[in-house]
Amino acid sequence: MSFTWLLIGILSFIILFYQRASLIVWTISYTLLLILFTRFNHASVIALSLAWLLFAIIFIPLNIAAVRKKYISKPLLNFYRKVMPSMSRTEKEALAAGTVTWEGDLFRGSPRWNNLMTLPKPQLSDEEQAFLNGPVERLCAMIDDWDITHNRADLPPEMWQFLKDQGFFGLIIPKEYGGKQFSAYAHSQILVKVYGLSASVATTIAVPNSLGPAELLLHYGTVEQKNYYLPRLARGEDIPCFALTGPDAGSDAGSMPDKGVVSWGLHEGEKVLGIRLNFNKRYITLAPVATVIGLAFKLYDPEHLLGEIDELGITCALIPRDTPNMTIGRRHFPLNIVFQNGPIHGENVFIPLKWIIGGGSMVGQGWRMLMECLAAGRAISLPAGSTGGSKTLCYATGAYARVRKQFNVSIGRFEGIEEVLARIAGSTYVMDAARSLTAAAIDRGEKPAIASAILKYHATELGRHVANDAMDIHGGKGICLGPNNYVGRGYQSVPIAITVEGANILTRSMIIFGQGAMRCHPYIFAELEAAQLTDKNEQLNAFDKAIIGHISFTVSNFVRTLVLSFTSGWLVQAPKNKMKRYFQQATRFSSAFALIADVSLLLLGGALKRKESISARLGDILSQLYLVSAVLKHHQDQGNPEEDEPIVKWACETSFYKIQQTFSELFQNFPNRYMGVLLKFIIFPYGKNFVKPTDKLGRDVAELILSPTEARDRLTAGAFTAQVPGNCLGVLEDALLKTIAAEPIEKAIRTAKANKLIHGDTISELAQIALYNKVISQTEYEIFLAAEESRQAVIAVDDFAPEELARSLIINNNEEIEVNTFYDEK
Repeated sequence: MSFTWLLIGILSFIILFYQRASLIVWTISYTLLLILFTRFNHASVIALSLAWLLFAIIFIPLNIAAVRKKYISKPLLNFYRKVMPSMSRTEKEALAAGTVTWEGDLFRGSPRWNNLMTLPKPQLSDEEQAFLNGPVERLCAMIDDWDITHNRADLPPEMWQFLKDQGFFGLIIPKEYGGKQFSAYAHSQILVKVYGLSASVATTIAVPNSLGPAELLLHYGTVEQKNYYLPRLARGEDIPCFALTGPDAGSDAGSMPDKGVVSWGLHEGEKVLGIRLNFNKRYITLAPVATVIGLAFKLYDPEHLLGEIDELGITCALIPRDTPNMTIGRRHFPLNIVFQNGPIHGENVFIPLKWIIGGGSMVGQGWRMLMECLAAGRAISLPAGSTGGSKTLCYATGAYARVRKQFNVSIGRFEGIEEVLARIAGSTYVMDAARSLTAAAIDRGEKPAIASAILKYHATELGRHVANDAMDIHGGKGICLGPNNYVGRGYQSVPIAITVEGANILTRSMIIFGQGAMRCHPYIFAELEAAQLTDKNEQLNAFDKAIIGHISFTVSNFVRTLVLSFTSGWLVQAPKNKMKRYFQQATRFSSAFALIADVSLLLLGGALKRKESISARLGDILSQLYLVSAVLKHHQDQGNPEEDEPIVKWACETSFYKIQQTFSELFQNFPNRYMGVLLKFIIFPYGKNFVKPTDKLGRDVAELILSPTEARDRLTAGAFTAQVPGNCLGVLEDALLKTIAAEPIEKAIRTAKANKLIHGDTISELAQIALYNKVISQTEYEIFLAAEESRQAVIAVDDFAPEELARSLIINNNEEIEVNTFYDEK
């Protein structure tokens, strides 16, 4: 009987912890259990006394607020304030920026899948679809990326004008100011299509619609500033850029030395209160052609002309190009990608206070403004670029691998190539899914700071892998640049996306988990805010509420992880479809992540900020869970097509394997060795049993892009595939269809040779002899010839006369003089 009651007690505790029961529910449940235990169990007086004593020691103090605060919360608060990491103002503003979306559920260890799966799928309006079908398609037909990057080092004048006339620079600007006011998803879709053809053209479109003057004006500008600038930006009458980074302030942009001092000066002949600026910026996209410059700088008021504070903080202003003492126009040349980019210098530049974005009320608020806008903007441009490039490479590489033959076999049929094709297809699917999920969150009004960091890092890294894999498959075709090379320029541009808007090493090691722990954890940020309150009573009350919830949360995570690990997640309630098991495993890992995150925060405290490798791995686990969620959601949004199941399975199994390996690295490198061993047993009680996708699954995925399947169409939707002059994808698709039609004919020819019915060396000779011997018909012979002609066109590479490649050198008086032909002064 005693054993039965013990079992009932243990099960009750497990259920309460698993369900994250509140303190009042715990108290009532324990009281009822004790009453029943006392009434129906003939236990010894000692046992009963111990049970009631335990109740008195634990639950009575916890339910009496004054006692709990004095003996539990206050000592913990004092300890917390000692170990709490110090943070600068810019760090605090960065942590507070944006909102939390689905990644918050994953961080808490109990994802509510129904909430995710019932979110509306992203869709284009009729107007947005018409813009994609019209102006965007016409723009893509105009793009000759070789001419742009090799001959002009700029977009042709007629393309610049087309972009302005069609409103490409006003995608995010409201209609009342003459803009398109498109959704984030439409914005992303437009960039996906253009990036697939030209990073130079797409970046020229992306920057005015991303973090910069237009977005800052929309959120923070004065009425006067909006009315003046936004219509001009929407028409392309003004070209904007935003100057943030400099020689000494790259990833650590908050350390910028660029300085503004409040002072009196002359503006348009009048003495006005303004700012005298000295700055040195570089890597500024569109700077060489910009007519209005958004500038971030640190503002000082030593004469107290605005108030009593000396250091006012980072401030943002809009400065016209023709402002005196500003040097602008020279160009950087980023990896043969020719979007306008260059330095800006200013010495003793005077501007009136009214040029501050938002006016005087926004003095010192620049970093907060930038972080809040970056939280959304980082989720659009760069992920769209990686996804667009990967869609194009996926479409092209699958076709090329079917058309290209070696050893009398399409190279796509070799297992080594199948493995790489599966990576290309699977990675493209993951990028597209995550991009769509995050863009939809922005359209619901969110500013997903953590999700955007996850997406920026993983989309660009996956894009890097896809570019490498595509280059490997194309071989010599990929490395020989020229008008017919659709791989090379995109391959060259990959490090640009890796570097900008938060370098990937920084994003992975410091931002994803570092900011995620503060924003996604249900109690960490509340504890931090409570500890910084000045009123002692208010401080203790707020901290008490947070810390008691945190303790319960941590214990609950321990129990949930233990239960889900030992049951392999089978107890998890998940959507009832073919992917149910993946939902269950994702919940299991989410709970394990919540546990190890809490343990890391508890044991390392403020030191975790400096344990970047630990932080990076924790961020990797959170990221993979987000990517799995996006894949499952994307599959449902597309109607759960059965044909796509191999890709979905490949993506999920790849992510789970990566999660397992990352956990293993965490255990191995955990600062407390014994805790690492304990966590390893709790999370993987049966050992590491997650494996990479099987070869057969990889073969099934590869097959989907080796043929013109519906799955391939869904996967590469958004790529510019129109068969227009100059579009290599149109040529590839034509060759693919002809190759497939000719394959049974070629097989018949080779079978005839094997049976010694015909003789010859090359396949072309064999085809002629087969026709003569009536092995194939005249129609079949013509189909074969058409396929062979298209194959030769596809595998051909460009070559040049020496003088074509030496266009930047002239010989004058036997001296070689480099001539800059890369900048056409307009």
